[in-house]
Amino acid sequence: MFKKVLGIGAFAAAALFAGAATAQQGPIKIGIILPYSGQFADAATQMDNAIKLFVKQNGDTVAGRKIEFIRKDVGGIAPDVAKRLAQELVVRDGVDILTGFVLTPNAIAAGDVSDQAKKFMVVMNAATSIITTKSPYMVRTSLTTPQINEALGKWAATKGGVKKVYTMASDYGPGLDAEGGFSRAFKEAGGEVIGSVKMAVANPDFSAYVQRAKDLNPEGIYVFVPGGAQPPAFGKALSERGIDPKKIKVFGQGEITDDAALKSMGDAALGIITGFHYDPNHKSAKNDAFVKAFNAEYKRNPDFFSVGGWDGMQLIYDVLKKTGGKTDAQGLVDAAKGSKWESPRGPISIDPETRDIIQDVYIRRVEKVDGKVVNVEFDKVEAVKDPVKERMKK
Repeated sequence: MFKKVLGIGAFAAAALFAGAATAQQGPIKIGIILPYSGQFADAATQMDNAIKLFVKQNGDTVAGRKIEFIRKDVGGIAPDVAKRLAQELVVRDGVDILTGFVLTPNAIAAGDVSDQAKKFMVVMNAATSIITTKSPYMVRTSLTTPQINEALGKWAATKGGVKKVYTMASDYGPGLDAEGGFSRAFKEAGGEVIGSVKMAVANPDFSAYVQRAKDLNPEGIYVFVPGGAQPPAFGKALSERGIDPKKIKVFGQGEITDDAALKSMGDAALGIITGFHYDPNHKSAKNDAFVKAFNAEYKRNPDFFSVGGWDGMQLIYDVLKKTGGKTDAQGLVDAAKGSKWESPRGPISIDPETRDIIQDVYIRRVEKVDGKVVNVEFDKVEAVKDPVKERMKK
């Protein structure tokens, strides 16, 4: 026990020394921890590309100080590695700010370092509600899973034209959080969940799960599956089992109909209704410019990882301007609280109490526009806070 306490004390002392060293008017160092390799590498690429694009458009100097980035590859879901990399960034590299974080376990682990070393930390994606409770110096610019799914669940019961749904979710943390949030809000708004199933995460046989749902003849089906290969496989199962989303309404979080999924699913996706905070087809001057610049630079559309990275950089630049380039964590987090700006996704702000994002949740339907299958926004739930933290306040 003594050795453990001594180790933490030594780390804290080293971190304070590093902080003192970087308090001079040298460059502001930002440590980025992302899974640049492994199965989540594309998410890291999309986020980092947005970071690079933001700096290209806004310059690499803020409040008279040069911005310097140090990138670290966490490789995947690896909380021990994430914590070690965060410690190295603070103690050895002397970073002033920690950011990135596609995955929840990694963000939670690095949060311990942010807390102990008193370093400002901006989470650009990881979406589990509890993350921002792990350090008083942490802010999130992405989303929370309950924020999206509770908004969608309430909308489905009050405006979606269904009162009985069957839920289907992948059997792991994000899937359980998403399904739990949707079901809670759906039932509170007067709906009934007539059944549910937890699906295997690895190589699931969706056809059997979909058939089970069809046999119950629900008015609607809610589904959460990881992005990547699974949304197209789920869409194929819907088609093969004769479920038409235009007749039995299919609801889900936005990943199931992202750009890559729609390219694979084609017409099988038509009619699926999702809730999400960003889509490249969102109509606004800010987003049009963002999508155009992103495509010009990287030959592809930005996605929700990209907008999390873009807005993370917007927040970092804004707070540094407010502090005049000073990088003490308390000053930066105080400057972040209550910040608001117009994002490519729409108006967003940072809740001064929870340090989490407040944003609109868009209700979208997959439609064919000019021969292309796309998400079309047709309603929205405005200024949504993280509902889990809102309940905790009561």
